[in-house]
Amino acid sequence: MGTDWLTDAVIYEIYPQSFADSNGDGIGDLRGVIDRLDYIASLGVDAIWFNPCFASPFRDAGYDVADYVSIAPRYGSNADLVELVANARERGIRVILDLVVGHTSTDHAWFQEERAAAGPNPLGDRYIWRTDEPSVGWGIDLPGIPAWVPSPGPRPGWYLKNFYDSQPALNFGWVRTDPEQPWRDGVDSPGPQRNRAALREIIDFWLSRGVAGFRVDMAFSLVKDEGLVDGQRASVEIWREIREWLDVAYPEAVLLPEGDEPRTGAPFAFSADFALVIFGAHASLFDNHAAGTLPWKTPGEPFFGAAGAGSTATFLQAWARWHTDDPARRVVLASADHDFSRLRCGDRTPEQLGAAFTFLFTFGTIPSLYYGDEIGMRYLPGMPNVEGAVCNPGYNRAGCRTPMQWDDGPNAGFSSAPADALYLPVDPATDRPTVAAQDGVAGSTLSLVRSLLALRRATPALQGHAPTRVVHPGYPLAYARGETHLVVVNPRREPTLLSAPEAQAAQFVWGAGAEVRDGAIALDGFGYGIFAI
Repeated sequence: MGTDWLTDAVIYEIYPQSFADSNGDGIGDLRGVIDRLDYIASLGVDAIWFNPCFASPFRDAGYDVADYVSIAPRYGSNADLVELVANARERGIRVILDLVVGHTSTDHAWFQEERAAAGPNPLGDRYIWRTDEPSVGWGIDLPGIPAWVPSPGPRPGWYLKNFYDSQPALNFGWVRTDPEQPWRDGVDSPGPQRNRAALREIIDFWLSRGVAGFRVDMAFSLVKDEGLVDGQRASVEIWREIREWLDVAYPEAVLLPEGDEPRTGAPFAFSADFALVIFGAHASLFDNHAAGTLPWKTPGEPFFGAAGAGSTATFLQAWARWHTDDPARRVVLASADHDFSRLRCGDRTPEQLGAAFTFLFTFGTIPSLYYGDEIGMRYLPGMPNVEGAVCNPGYNRAGCRTPMQWDDGPNAGFSSAPADALYLPVDPATDRPTVAAQDGVAGSTLSLVRSLLALRRATPALQGHAPTRVVHPGYPLAYARGETHLVVVNPRREPTLLSAPEAQAAQFVWGAGAEVRDGAIALDGFGYGIFAI
């Protein structure tokens, strides 16, 4: 079987701080998730992806790890995760953890040991240190902040960071070495080799406890400067070695990257590509810029916008590129995620979500449903900068990280803590969507998601194994799945018509605002339909 289970799977992403608080401290925890597993199973998903839940000082929401083999106390214990994994498995749900291996927290014992030393570790440094004053560094710079950070001492010099100053880059080596720059270890040097061994130990630790795999943060940032020289081949090779080991030790374990896996001509290391929410392919479909515009993004109308002024061209070009080397290559496409906005953002209404979900769950991707999107939770602008959520003046991630809205009780049922003690404020709107208000209610967003995922599960042609053929790329978007089903969605407010050979004998299966009429398919504004052909 191997990782074949992933092809037809639907993922549910949980930001653990914000899902369910079981102990009243204002922060979500694993026990809260265990208590809600029946709800998660009722959605029809196959895997849960947790954002980082390892021990951390949480200067970057857990993407600054202080201990890779310990669950953060605020979430519970290692035993809680093992229990969660087992209970989820009983419901047919696997658990995927977020793994951050390009850097750690400065609180990690590895960094504390090296910063306290007088010089390099004889066994090889786990981090990248230099004693000559840097002029140009390598790393992900924030505006006006250098990539090299002065040592917090007593070790002299500077260390390389990956993002925030509190996230020192782990040493996996450099493609280019230079005797005049001795801090550039080769990829086979002792320090990089120590880290490669530790990476395998961390993965083994959690897989041996029942975890199904990992989504890897900044997966291709490990080896430094190689993008200028060798197209990230050396970083991919690290993961290729991990995959070869997994194929023997844990053949069903999946690895998902943050973004696209670079094509090196070698077999894939990762189980899929990932269409990142903050970049072109996904953004061209769903980003209406209500959450802001990032420096590398060009404002424009999304395809799933009421004005009907967008295009599927960027997405379909990426779709073709993802499949150039392997027509069966799997691609994860999310409703949203923890790093930017939500599907319901700005002026996008619940009425518009049906077409979006129909596309997300039937196009042939691996759908990833972000917690709360199944009830149409809103992106909330103006949220406070909690745990590094604002890392750019026009980029506030907190608005998509607000507490799950369960019912109309205090704090929307998320927590019994005082409102001012919550991780983030709950949506204050009187009409905020909740699970309780939508559960079992015909026409609700939650009922739509459950119905659509049940249809997907019952219809192999709508899952990941079946081929996808685009029939019409504009408004309406129409595509054949497995040559037995036709999916047609109209994201704009104006009605439209699909005249195509596939429509002439189509028989309605599921949808709203869509019907066969005189050999064509007529769609109302925001209409969507699945047809047998």
